[in-house]
Amino acid sequence: MKKALWGVLLATVPLAGQGPLSLEEAVRTAIEKHPAMEAVSAQAAAAGARIQQARSGYLPQVNYQESFARSDNPVYVFGSLLTQRQFTESNFAIGSLNRPDFLNNFQSLLAVEQTVFDAGQTRNNTRAAELGRDMVEQQQRAATMNVIAGVVRAYHGAVLAAESLKVAEEAVRSAEADLQRAETVRSAGMATDADVLSIRVHLAGMREQRIRRRYDLDVARSALNEALGLPLDTPHDLTTPLSALAPPAAQAAEYERKAAAERPELRQAELSARLAEVQSKTARAAYWPQVSLRGVFEADRQNFVNKGGANWYLGATMRWNLFGGFATQARVKEAEHALRGAQAERQRADAGVRLQVRRAHADLQAAQERIEVAGVAVDQAEESLRITRNRYEAGMTTVTDLLRNETALLEAKTRRLAAIYDQRVAAAMVELAAGVLSADSEVLK
Repeated sequence: MKKALWGVLLATVPLAGQGPLSLEEAVRTAIEKHPAMEAVSAQAAAAGARIQQARSGYLPQVNYQESFARSDNPVYVFGSLLTQRQFTESNFAIGSLNRPDFLNNFQSLLAVEQTVFDAGQTRNNTRAAELGRDMVEQQQRAATMNVIAGVVRAYHGAVLAAESLKVAEEAVRSAEADLQRAETVRSAGMATDADVLSIRVHLAGMREQRIRRRYDLDVARSALNEALGLPLDTPHDLTTPLSALAPPAAQAAEYERKAAAERPELRQAELSARLAEVQSKTARAAYWPQVSLRGVFEADRQNFVNKGGANWYLGATMRWNLFGGFATQARVKEAEHALRGAQAERQRADAGVRLQVRRAHADLQAAQERIEVAGVAVDQAEESLRITRNRYEAGMTTVTDLLRNETALLEAKTRRLAAIYDQRVAAAMVELAAGVLSADSEVLK
Protein backbone atom coordinates (compact mmCIF):
# COMPACT_ATOMS: atom_id res chain seq x y z
CA MET A 1 0.00 0.00 0.00
CA LYS A 2 2.79 2.41 0.93
CA LYS A 3 4.64 1.66 -2.31
CA ALA A 4 1.50 2.41 -4.31
CA LEU A 5 1.09 5.76 -2.52
CA TRP A 6 4.70 6.66 -3.18
CA GLY A 7 4.22 5.80 -6.85
CA VAL A 8 1.24 8.14 -7.09
CA LEU A 9 3.15 10.96 -5.40
CA LEU A 10 6.17 10.57 -7.64
CA ALA A 11 3.97 10.51 -10.72
CA THR A 12 2.50 13.89 -9.73
CA VAL A 13 5.94 15.54 -9.37
CA PRO A 14 7.03 17.28 -12.62
CA LEU A 15 10.25 16.03 -14.13
CA ALA A 16 13.31 18.27 -13.88
CA GLY A 17 13.63 20.46 -16.93
CA GLN A 18 10.03 19.94 -18.02
CA GLY A 19 8.29 23.08 -19.28
CA PRO A 20 8.91 25.88 -21.78
CA LEU A 21 12.53 26.30 -22.81
CA SER A 22 13.72 29.06 -25.12
CA LEU A 23 17.08 29.03 -26.86
CA GLU A 24 18.42 31.74 -24.53
CA GLU A 25 17.31 29.76 -21.49
CA ALA A 26 18.90 26.64 -22.94
CA VAL A 27 22.22 28.47 -23.37
CA ARG A 28 22.20 29.71 -19.79
CA THR A 29 21.35 26.23 -18.56
CA ALA A 30 24.29 24.76 -20.47
CA ILE A 31 26.69 27.39 -19.13
CA GLU A 32 25.60 26.42 -15.63
CA LYS A 33 25.27 22.65 -16.04
CA HIS A 34 27.60 21.41 -18.78
CA PRO A 35 30.60 19.39 -17.55
CA ALA A 36 32.92 21.30 -19.90
CA MET A 37 32.25 24.48 -17.94
CA GLU A 38 33.01 22.74 -14.66
CA ALA A 39 36.27 21.44 -16.15
CA VAL A 40 37.53 24.86 -17.24
CA SER A 41 36.38 26.37 -13.94
CA ALA A 42 38.55 23.84 -12.12
CA GLN A 43 41.47 24.69 -14.41
CA ALA A 44 41.01 28.40 -13.61
CA ALA A 45 41.08 27.64 -9.88
CA ALA A 46 44.23 25.56 -10.35
CA ALA A 47 45.86 28.44 -12.27
CA GLY A 48 45.10 30.77 -9.35
CA ALA A 49 46.71 28.30 -6.97
CA ARG A 50 49.83 28.20 -9.15
CA ILE A 51 50.18 31.98 -8.82
CA GLN A 52 50.03 31.70 -5.04
CA GLN A 53 52.58 28.89 -5.21
CA ALA A 54 54.96 31.03 -7.29
CA ARG A 55 54.61 34.02 -4.96
CA SER A 56 55.65 31.86 -2.02
CA GLY A 57 59.24 32.43 -3.20
CA TYR A 58 59.05 35.95 -1.74
CA LEU A 59 58.28 34.62 1.75
CA PRO A 60 60.58 32.84 4.21
CA GLN A 61 60.55 29.06 4.38
CA VAL A 62 60.00 27.79 7.92
CA ASN A 63 60.62 24.13 8.78
CA TYR A 64 60.36 22.26 12.07
CA GLN A 65 62.04 18.91 12.64
CA GLU A 66 61.91 16.51 15.56
CA SER A 67 64.27 13.51 15.71
CA PHE A 68 65.55 10.90 18.14
CA ALA A 69 68.85 9.01 18.18
CA ARG A 70 70.53 6.52 20.57
CA SER A 71 74.10 5.36 20.18
CA ASP A 72 77.37 4.64 21.97
CA ASN A 73 79.50 6.01 19.15
CA PRO A 74 82.22 8.02 20.92
CA VAL A 75 82.05 10.99 18.58
CA TYR A 76 78.22 11.01 18.75
CA VAL A 77 78.22 10.82 22.57
CA PHE A 78 80.87 13.53 22.93
CA GLY A 79 79.11 15.95 20.56
CA SER A 80 75.64 15.23 21.94
CA LEU A 81 76.73 15.89 25.51
CA LEU A 82 78.10 19.25 24.38
CA THR A 83 74.92 20.29 22.54
CA GLN A 84 72.85 19.06 25.49
CA ARG A 85 75.08 21.19 27.76
CA GLN A 86 75.52 18.12 30.00
CA PHE A 87 79.29 17.70 29.56
CA THR A 88 81.23 17.35 32.85
CA GLU A 89 84.82 16.76 33.91
CA SER A 90 84.12 13.06 34.34
CA ASN A 91 83.44 12.77 30.64
CA PHE A 92 87.15 13.52 29.98
CA ALA A 93 88.10 10.18 31.48
CA ILE A 94 89.88 8.02 28.93
CA GLY A 95 87.54 5.10 29.55
CA SER A 96 84.43 7.24 29.09
CA LEU A 97 85.86 8.79 25.94
CA ASN A 98 86.78 5.46 24.33
CA ARG A 99 83.85 3.35 25.56
CA PRO A 100 80.97 5.64 26.49
CA ASP A 101 77.58 4.35 27.57
CA PHE A 102 74.56 4.62 25.29
CA LEU A 103 73.20 8.13 25.06
CA ASN A 104 69.76 9.35 23.99
CA ASN A 105 69.33 12.57 22.09
CA PHE A 106 65.95 14.19 21.39
CA GLN A 107 66.58 16.98 18.91
CA SER A 108 64.14 19.81 18.04
CA LEU A 109 65.14 21.94 15.09
CA LEU A 110 63.44 25.13 13.84
CA ALA A 111 64.94 26.51 10.61
CA VAL A 112 64.04 29.71 8.77
CA GLU A 113 65.43 30.42 5.29
CA GLN A 114 64.86 33.56 3.25
CA THR A 115 66.02 34.07 -0.33
CA VAL A 116 67.60 37.50 -0.71
CA PHE A 117 68.62 37.42 -4.38
CA ASP A 118 67.67 34.90 -7.08
CA ALA A 119 68.27 36.97 -10.24
CA GLY A 120 64.53 37.50 -10.72
CA GLN A 121 63.54 33.82 -10.80
CA THR A 122 60.70 34.26 -8.29
CA ARG A 123 59.45 37.31 -10.15
CA ASN A 124 59.58 35.49 -13.47
CA ASN A 125 57.89 32.40 -12.04
CA THR A 126 55.10 34.57 -10.69
CA ARG A 127 54.69 36.34 -14.02
CA ALA A 128 54.64 33.00 -15.83
CA ALA A 129 51.92 31.75 -13.48
CA GLU A 130 49.90 34.93 -14.10
CA LEU A 131 50.21 34.46 -17.86
CA GLY A 132 49.11 30.85 -17.40
CA ARG A 133 46.03 32.08 -15.56
CA ASP A 134 45.29 34.54 -18.38
CA MET A 135 45.58 31.71 -20.89
CA VAL A 136 43.14 29.59 -18.88
CA GLU A 137 40.72 32.53 -18.82
CA GLN A 138 40.85 32.64 -22.63
CA GLN A 139 40.36 28.88 -22.68
CA GLN A 140 37.33 29.42 -20.45
CA ARG A 141 35.95 31.99 -22.91
CA ALA A 142 36.51 29.59 -25.80
CA ALA A 143 34.82 26.75 -23.90
CA THR A 144 31.82 28.97 -23.13
CA MET A 145 31.41 29.95 -26.78
CA ASN A 146 31.80 26.35 -27.93
CA VAL A 147 29.15 25.25 -25.44
CA ILE A 148 26.82 27.97 -26.71
CA ALA A 149 27.47 26.94 -30.32
CA GLY A 150 26.77 23.32 -29.40
CA VAL A 151 23.48 24.30 -27.79
CA VAL A 152 22.49 26.32 -30.88
CA ARG A 153 23.11 23.31 -33.12
CA ALA A 154 21.33 20.88 -30.82
CA TYR A 155 18.38 23.17 -30.04
CA HIS A 156 17.68 24.04 -33.66
CA GLY A 157 18.37 20.42 -34.56
CA ALA A 158 15.62 19.30 -32.18
CA VAL A 159 13.23 21.92 -33.55
CA LEU A 160 14.17 20.90 -37.11
CA ALA A 161 13.46 17.27 -36.27
CA ALA A 162 10.06 18.23 -34.84
CA GLU A 163 9.21 20.33 -37.91
CA SER A 164 10.40 17.57 -40.23
CA LEU A 165 8.09 15.15 -38.41
CA LYS A 166 5.21 17.57 -38.97
CA VAL A 167 6.05 17.74 -42.68
CA ALA A 168 6.16 13.94 -42.83
CA GLU A 169 2.81 13.67 -41.05
CA GLU A 170 1.34 16.22 -43.46
CA ALA A 171 2.69 14.18 -46.37
CA VAL A 172 1.03 11.06 -44.94
CA ARG A 173 -2.30 12.87 -44.63
CA SER A 174 -1.92 14.19 -48.16
CA ALA A 175 -1.16 10.69 -49.48
CA GLU A 176 -4.18 9.29 -47.66
CA ALA A 177 -6.35 11.98 -49.27
CA ASP A 178 -4.85 11.11 -52.66
CA LEU A 179 -5.71 7.46 -52.06
CA GLN A 180 -9.33 8.33 -51.35
CA ARG A 181 -9.35 10.57 -54.42
CA ALA A 182 -7.91 7.80 -56.60
CA GLU A 183 -10.48 5.29 -55.35
CA THR A 184 -13.24 7.78 -56.14
CA VAL A 185 -11.84 8.37 -59.62
CA ARG A 186 -11.54 4.60 -60.14
CA SER A 187 -15.18 4.15 -59.11
CA ALA A 188 -16.05 6.71 -61.78
CA GLY A 189 -14.17 4.63 -64.32
CA MET A 190 -11.46 7.24 -64.93
CA ALA A 191 -8.60 5.42 -63.15
CA THR A 192 -7.28 1.88 -62.92
CA ASP A 193 -6.29 -0.40 -60.10
CA ALA A 194 -2.68 0.35 -60.98
CA ASP A 195 -3.25 4.01 -60.04
CA VAL A 196 -4.62 3.03 -56.66
CA LEU A 197 -1.75 0.61 -56.05
CA SER A 198 0.81 3.28 -57.00
CA ILE A 199 -0.66 5.67 -54.45
CA ARG A 200 -0.70 2.91 -51.83
CA VAL A 201 3.01 2.39 -52.43
CA HIS A 202 3.55 6.13 -52.15
CA LEU A 203 1.57 6.22 -48.90
CA ALA A 204 3.72 3.41 -47.49
CA GLY A 205 6.81 5.44 -48.37
CA MET A 206 5.43 8.52 -46.58
CA ARG A 207 4.61 6.44 -43.51
CA GLU A 208 8.16 5.13 -43.54
CA GLN A 209 9.42 8.73 -43.66
CA ARG A 210 7.21 9.54 -40.66
CA ILE A 211 8.64 6.63 -38.69
CA ARG A 212 12.20 7.75 -39.43
CA ARG A 213 11.43 11.36 -38.49
CA ARG A 214 9.87 10.24 -35.22
CA TYR A 215 13.04 8.43 -34.15
CA ASP A 216 15.19 11.27 -35.47
CA LEU A 217 13.28 13.55 -33.10
CA ASP A 218 13.99 11.25 -30.13
CA VAL A 219 17.70 11.30 -30.90
CA ALA A 220 17.69 15.07 -31.44
CA ARG A 221 16.07 15.64 -28.06
CA SER A 222 18.69 13.44 -26.40
CA ALA A 223 21.44 15.36 -28.21
CA LEU A 224 19.99 18.62 -26.89
CA ASN A 225 20.05 17.32 -23.32
CA GLU A 226 23.65 16.23 -23.79
CA ALA A 227 24.53 19.73 -24.99
CA LEU A 228 22.76 21.17 -21.93
CA GLY A 229 24.54 18.86 -19.50
CA LEU A 230 21.24 17.29 -18.40
CA PRO A 231 20.03 13.66 -18.27
CA LEU A 232 19.30 12.47 -21.80
CA ASP A 233 15.62 11.78 -21.09
CA THR A 234 14.82 15.24 -19.68
CA PRO A 235 11.68 16.52 -21.48
CA HIS A 236 11.41 20.09 -22.80
CA ASP A 237 8.87 22.26 -24.55
CA LEU A 238 11.01 24.19 -27.04
CA THR A 239 9.59 27.67 -27.60
CA THR A 240 12.08 29.34 -29.96
CA PRO A 241 10.75 28.69 -33.48
CA LEU A 242 12.86 27.65 -36.44
CA SER A 243 12.44 30.92 -38.30
CA ALA A 244 14.88 32.81 -40.47
CA LEU A 245 16.93 35.61 -38.94
CA ALA A 246 17.27 39.07 -40.42
CA PRO A 247 20.50 39.32 -42.46
CA PRO A 248 23.31 40.86 -40.36
CA ALA A 249 24.50 44.32 -41.32
CA ALA A 250 28.18 43.55 -40.72
CA GLN A 251 30.34 42.29 -43.54
CA ALA A 252 33.06 39.65 -43.45
CA ALA A 253 35.83 42.27 -43.13
CA GLU A 254 34.23 43.69 -39.99
CA TYR A 255 33.95 40.23 -38.45
CA GLU A 256 37.62 39.64 -39.27
CA ARG A 257 38.56 42.80 -37.36
CA LYS A 258 36.51 41.63 -34.40
CA ALA A 259 38.16 38.21 -34.54
CA ALA A 260 41.64 39.75 -34.50
CA ALA A 261 40.75 41.49 -31.23
CA GLU A 262 38.41 39.01 -29.57
CA ARG A 263 39.17 35.42 -30.56
CA PRO A 264 40.41 33.51 -27.48
CA GLU A 265 42.74 31.41 -29.64
CA LEU A 266 44.58 34.52 -30.86
CA ARG A 267 44.84 35.91 -27.35
CA GLN A 268 46.15 32.56 -26.16
CA ALA A 269 48.77 32.58 -28.93
CA GLU A 270 49.84 36.08 -27.88
CA LEU A 271 50.00 35.08 -24.22
CA SER A 272 51.96 31.97 -25.18
CA ALA A 273 54.59 34.14 -26.88
CA ARG A 274 54.84 36.36 -23.81
CA LEU A 275 55.11 33.29 -21.60
CA ALA A 276 57.99 32.02 -23.74
CA GLU A 277 59.78 35.35 -23.23
CA VAL A 278 59.38 35.08 -19.46
CA GLN A 279 60.61 31.48 -19.50
CA SER A 280 63.64 32.61 -21.47
CA LYS A 281 64.44 35.17 -18.75
CA THR A 282 63.96 32.49 -16.10
CA ALA A 283 66.40 30.19 -17.88
CA ARG A 284 69.02 32.97 -18.15
CA ALA A 285 68.69 33.72 -14.43
CA ALA A 286 70.46 30.43 -13.72
CA TYR A 287 73.72 32.11 -14.86
CA TRP A 288 73.62 34.32 -11.74
CA PRO A 289 74.28 33.39 -8.11
CA GLN A 290 71.60 33.00 -5.46
CA VAL A 291 71.93 34.50 -2.00
CA SER A 292 69.90 33.41 1.01
CA LEU A 293 69.85 33.85 4.78
CA ARG A 294 69.35 30.95 7.15
CA GLY A 295 68.59 30.94 10.85
CA VAL A 296 68.36 27.80 12.99
CA PHE A 297 67.27 27.25 16.60
CA GLU A 298 68.23 23.84 17.99
CA ALA A 299 67.35 22.09 21.24
CA ASP A 300 68.99 18.77 22.27
CA ARG A 301 67.85 16.72 25.28
CA GLN A 302 68.62 13.36 26.85
CA ASN A 303 64.96 13.05 27.80
CA PHE A 304 62.10 14.46 25.80
CA VAL A 305 61.51 17.38 28.21
CA ASN A 306 64.64 17.79 30.36
CA LYS A 307 68.41 17.33 30.67
CA GLY A 308 69.19 19.37 27.58
CA GLY A 309 70.34 22.64 26.12
CA ALA A 310 69.68 24.94 23.17
CA ASN A 311 71.73 26.83 20.60
CA TRP A 312 71.12 28.98 17.54
CA TYR A 313 72.78 29.64 14.23
CA LEU A 314 72.51 32.51 11.74
CA GLY A 315 74.31 32.58 8.41
CA ALA A 316 74.27 33.73 4.80
CA THR A 317 74.85 31.54 1.77
CA MET A 318 75.76 32.33 -1.80
CA ARG A 319 75.25 29.49 -4.24
CA TRP A 320 76.63 29.87 -7.76
CA ASN A 321 76.50 27.07 -10.27
CA LEU A 322 79.70 27.54 -12.26
CA PHE A 323 79.24 24.46 -14.42
CA GLY A 324 76.19 22.25 -14.74
CA GLY A 325 77.02 20.12 -17.73
CA PHE A 326 75.70 22.78 -20.15
CA ALA A 327 72.17 22.26 -18.77
CA THR A 328 71.62 26.01 -18.32
CA GLN A 329 72.70 26.75 -21.89
CA ALA A 330 70.37 24.02 -23.16
CA ARG A 331 67.44 25.45 -21.19
CA VAL A 332 68.13 28.91 -22.61
CA LYS A 333 68.18 27.54 -26.16
CA GLU A 334 64.98 25.58 -25.49
CA ALA A 335 63.26 28.76 -24.32
CA GLU A 336 64.47 30.66 -27.38
CA HIS A 337 63.13 27.98 -29.72
CA ALA A 338 59.85 27.94 -27.84
CA LEU A 339 59.58 31.71 -28.27
CA ARG A 340 60.20 31.48 -32.01
CA GLY A 341 57.62 28.68 -32.28
CA ALA A 342 55.04 30.70 -30.31
CA GLN A 343 55.52 33.67 -32.61
CA ALA A 344 55.05 31.46 -35.68
CA GLU A 345 51.97 29.88 -34.12
CA ARG A 346 50.52 33.36 -33.59
CA GLN A 347 50.85 34.09 -37.32
CA ARG A 348 49.36 30.71 -38.26
CA ALA A 349 46.45 31.18 -35.87
CA ASP A 350 45.71 34.62 -37.29
CA ALA A 351 45.42 33.29 -40.84
CA GLY A 352 43.36 30.33 -39.68
CA VAL A 353 40.93 32.54 -37.77
CA ARG A 354 40.42 34.83 -40.75
CA LEU A 355 39.69 31.82 -42.93
CA GLN A 356 37.15 30.53 -40.39
CA VAL A 357 35.39 33.90 -40.40
CA ARG A 358 35.19 33.97 -44.18
CA ARG A 359 33.94 30.39 -44.37
CA ALA A 360 31.29 30.98 -41.71
CA HIS A 361 30.17 34.21 -43.36
CA ALA A 362 29.96 32.47 -46.74
CA ASP A 363 27.86 29.70 -45.20
CA LEU A 364 25.54 32.34 -43.73
CA GLN A 365 25.17 34.15 -47.05
CA ALA A 366 24.52 30.88 -48.87
CA ALA A 367 21.90 29.82 -46.32
CA GLN A 368 20.08 33.13 -46.64
CA GLU A 369 19.91 32.81 -50.42
CA ARG A 370 18.80 29.18 -50.12
CA ILE A 371 15.93 30.24 -47.85
CA GLU A 372 14.64 32.60 -50.54
CA VAL A 373 14.97 29.99 -53.28
CA ALA A 374 13.40 27.25 -51.15
CA GLY A 375 10.50 29.51 -50.16
CA VAL A 376 9.67 30.19 -53.79
CA ALA A 377 10.02 26.48 -54.57
CA VAL A 378 7.51 25.57 -51.82
CA ASP A 379 4.95 28.05 -53.16
CA GLN A 380 5.42 26.75 -56.68
CA ALA A 381 5.23 23.10 -55.58
CA GLU A 382 2.01 23.73 -53.64
CA GLU A 383 0.40 25.44 -56.64
CA SER A 384 1.60 22.75 -59.01
CA LEU A 385 0.17 20.04 -56.75
CA ARG A 386 -3.17 21.84 -56.53
CA ILE A 387 -3.43 22.05 -60.33
CA THR A 388 -2.34 18.44 -60.79
CA ARG A 389 -4.92 17.18 -58.31
CA ASN A 390 -7.69 19.02 -60.12
CA ARG A 391 -6.50 17.66 -63.44
CA TYR A 392 -6.28 14.13 -62.04
CA GLU A 393 -9.80 14.29 -60.69
CA ALA A 394 -10.89 15.41 -64.15
CA GLY A 395 -9.01 12.53 -65.76
CA MET A 396 -6.63 14.92 -67.56
CA THR A 397 -3.33 13.67 -66.09
CA THR A 398 -1.78 10.48 -64.80
CA VAL A 399 -1.10 9.28 -61.28
CA THR A 400 2.61 9.52 -62.04
CA ASP A 401 2.34 13.30 -62.34
CA LEU A 402 0.37 13.45 -59.10
CA LEU A 403 2.95 11.46 -57.16
CA ARG A 404 5.79 13.40 -58.68
CA ASN A 405 4.25 16.66 -57.44
CA GLU A 406 3.59 15.18 -54.00
CA THR A 407 7.25 14.20 -53.72
CA ALA A 408 8.41 17.57 -55.05
CA LEU A 409 6.40 19.40 -52.39
CA LEU A 410 7.81 17.23 -49.61
CA GLU A 411 11.37 17.81 -50.82
CA ALA A 412 10.81 21.57 -51.19
CA LYS A 413 9.50 21.89 -47.63
CA THR A 414 12.37 19.79 -46.31
CA ARG A 415 14.92 21.93 -48.15
CA ARG A 416 13.37 25.11 -46.78
CA LEU A 417 13.58 23.79 -43.21
CA ALA A 418 17.18 22.69 -43.77
CA ALA A 419 18.07 26.14 -45.17
CA ILE A 420 16.56 27.91 -42.16
CA TYR A 421 18.40 25.55 -39.80
CA ASP A 422 21.67 26.17 -41.65
CA GLN A 423 21.12 29.92 -41.49
CA ARG A 424 20.45 29.92 -37.73
CA VAL A 425 23.49 27.77 -37.08
CA ALA A 426 25.68 29.75 -39.52
CA ALA A 427 24.73 33.01 -37.79
CA ALA A 428 26.02 31.58 -34.52
CA MET A 429 29.13 30.21 -36.23
CA VAL A 430 29.95 33.68 -37.60
CA GLU A 431 29.91 35.14 -34.10
CA LEU A 432 31.86 32.13 -32.82
CA ALA A 433 34.51 32.68 -35.49
CA ALA A 434 34.60 36.39 -34.60
CA GLY A 435 34.97 35.60 -30.89
CA VAL A 436 31.85 37.54 -29.84
CA LEU A 437 29.31 34.75 -29.30
CA SER A 438 27.71 35.11 -25.86
CA ALA A 439 24.56 34.31 -23.94
CA ASP A 440 23.25 37.79 -24.91
CA SER A 441 23.88 37.48 -28.66
CA GLU A 442 21.08 38.51 -30.97
CA VAL A 443 21.39 35.22 -32.87
CA LEU A 444 19.80 33.49 -29.87
CA LYS A 445 16.58 35.52 -30.03
